Amino acid sequence: MLRALLVEDEPLAARRLAALLHKLPEPFEILGPAESVAQAVALLQAGPAPDVLFLDIHLADGLSFELFEQVAVTCPVIFTTAYDQYALRAFKVNSVDYLLKPIDEEELRGAVAKLRQRLAPPAAGAPAPAAAPLLDAAALAQLVQQLRQPAPAASYKTQFVVRVGEHLKVVPIEQVAYFFSLEKATFLQTAEGRKYVVDYTMEQLEALLDPGQFFRLNRAYLAQQAAIHDIIHYTNSRLQTVLKPAAPDAQVLVSREKVNLFKSWLDR
Repeated sequence: MLRALLVEDEPLAARRLAALLHKLPEPFEILGPAESVAQAVALLQAGPAPDVLFLDIHLADGLSFELFEQVAVTCPVIFTTAYDQYALRAFKVNSVDYLLKPIDEEELRGAVAKLRQRLAPPAAGAPAPAAAPLLDAAALAQLVQQLRQPAPAASYKTQFVVRVGEHLKVVPIEQVAYFFSLEKATFLQTAEGRKYVVDYTMEQLEALLDPGQFFRLNRAYLAQQAAIHDIIHYTNSRLQTVLKPAAPDAQVLVSREKVNLFKSWLDR
């Protein structure tokens, strides 16, 4: 049985991927999931060593590529992402494959078939194939540098189309206070106090919005700076934010891994 380490900070996505892997004719032993670069590094260092990494690109504490700078990865990698731009770049780093979210079961089967073919021993009497590098260090370094650079402003979303009954309404980005997820749905909250369902995951929104304007506070909240009315010190070095308009959750905490990034984002 092959061991798969899942590196994914969206619990629903991690559970879906694990369920799909368990359905395969030769199911995987699932390690993790790791929700951050730090957790992934800790799991890789502690062992057991995985046979494959299923690696999301955007994690709670940064880009998942950063883990290659901290620990030696000797197994194949299958990248997963909701944003095609990153997937195409990641695929060039000699990974086994990449999968776009929501992950399609047949595409997963195809990626696993490629993985098993790559890991299979050569047939008796056949020459051993030349070992291909799992990750090209130079290409990886270039990729990380590209992804850390802010995208051109024109590439960020400037408005959202939402449904109001039988009508469609355009909401300019300037009117958005924050986005939040609740009961498997994603909502846009306006500064005027209106909320609308949007057909995006939080991960997709994080990639589509200007990081100079919006910050992913935690898994459930992505806020514009003007909507952060107050910031309060909380337990275990965490921060609590008070959003305006008031958030559905009584407490909107900044994830522990993001506290320093959040402070830097505020102090620009």
